[in-house]
Amino acid sequence: MTAPIVLTVTREIAAPPEHVFDAWLDPVLAGQFLFRTDEGELVTCEIDARVGGRATIVERRGGVDAHHRLKFEEIDRPRRLVMLFSADPAAEGEWTRVTITLAPSGVGSTLTLTHEMAPQWAEYEDRTRQGWTMILGNLARILERHHG
Repeated sequence: MTAPIVLTVTREIAAPPEHVFDAWLDPVLAGQFLFRTDEGELVTCEIDARVGGRATIVERRGGVDAHHRLKFEEIDRPRRLVMLFSADPAAEGEWTRVTITLAPSGVGSTLTLTHEMAPQWAEYEDRTRQGWTMILGNLARILERHHG
């Protein structure tokens, strides 16, 4: 059996942990950074922010809708958010796990995102790391505009 893929992305954000945490659960803010691309157009951002709740973010990219699904497993504001994640081309019920931890830092917050993926998603590792890096960069820009 092949070991799962665990990738980690860390980002310093010049905003308090509470604000960074809340952005992940606020449909207005999340719709500005979560799974957004420069060329895409947000179609839907619905978030049921409770343990067992789900989120759906759909972005239209070149005329094709990219679906992203979340299911919240743990919500410990402002320290830890654990969610199951699925995106096209994964079938319904094919989940990976994303854990976000936040800690106060000199600039505001240190966000560490860990994504655990089954071995069959190995070909998506680099693209996934690049995607999360872009998402965290977008999150930082949005929050730092409000706090900078």
